[in-house]
Amino acid sequence: MPGPLPLARIISTGSYVPAQSLTNAELAQRVETSDDWIVERTGIHERRIAADGELASDLAVEASRRAIAAAGLTPDDLGMIVVATISADQPLPSCAVHVQRKLGARCPAFDVAAACAGFIYGLELACRFVATGTRPILVVGVELLSRLLDWSDRETCVIFGDGAGAVLLGAGQEEQGLISYSLGSEGDFGALLSVPAGGSREPVTAEALRRGRHYMRMDGRAVFKWAVRMVSDVGSDVVRHAGITMDDIDLVVMHQANLRIIDAAVEGLGVDRQRVLVNLDRFGNTTAASVPLVLDEAVTTGRLTRGDHVLLMGFGAGLTWGAGVLRY
Repeated sequence: MPGPLPLARIISTGSYVPAQSLTNAELAQRVETSDDWIVERTGIHERRIAADGELASDLAVEASRRAIAAAGLTPDDLGMIVVATISADQPLPSCAVHVQRKLGARCPAFDVAAACAGFIYGLELACRFVATGTRPILVVGVELLSRLLDWSDRETCVIFGDGAGAVLLGAGQEEQGLISYSLGSEGDFGALLSVPAGGSREPVTAEALRRGRHYMRMDGRAVFKWAVRMVSDVGSDVVRHAGITMDDIDLVVMHQANLRIIDAAVEGLGVDRQRVLVNLDRFGNTTAASVPLVLDEAVTTGRLTRGDHVLLMGFGAGLTWGAGVLRY
């Protein structure tokens, strides 16, 4: 368990989701499923889908502009842009440089590809830079997963949605920042959630396209079992290393993968369900965007106030995890 990363505070937050909503009833017209089937297994009622011509970088820019404006800053004030995503506009260059260009910023910009844990990976990296005196850093989680889905595969198409969340990090006081954190991966299980084709291992060919190898594939049952175990173990560990107890946690911001995983985690952690903010029912699983989307909702609705202890948890493809206790 690495040491704390204090002196970096979240200055502001922002989020953006596409206007178009796709309900379970509408989805049932595309694939063999039903509202009852989806809700029972996932807790999702609807998800947002990007419009034609809307790119991942567009979602990220809208969330970023809101975070920057909320801080009373401009893109010229940014010292770095970190974008967590697995659904960038294109394989090369990074999504971050598109965000930089559209914002009109002049600073280093790069992507982090750790899937559902990506935002927490990016947050941890950014805290290190802030602690060394870098100007405010923009950390964005964004996904446009609707274009990576096989809409005839109900294992995946009922779960995922599009959206973006952003935070602006800056210098804080000694009592602020990540007071404990844990990052990890178990690559032996990488095949459980993957997009098989599209990289150097399996380039996209006519045959790969015919077989749908460029779409996301998931062993949902195996990922579920792993996630339930991991969330309970790692969540308890970072709280203990923070020198506090679960009673001291004011808010749990968890990756919005599946309501059954969230409920199992609540039971395993022994945390009050009222302290867990859930928006999965409205947005679905937005992978790297889910944690910052919840964070922004917590800030804008007054659920999160200065001095609160926040337990952050992300987990998914890789299989990767990121968790931490943030003193807001």
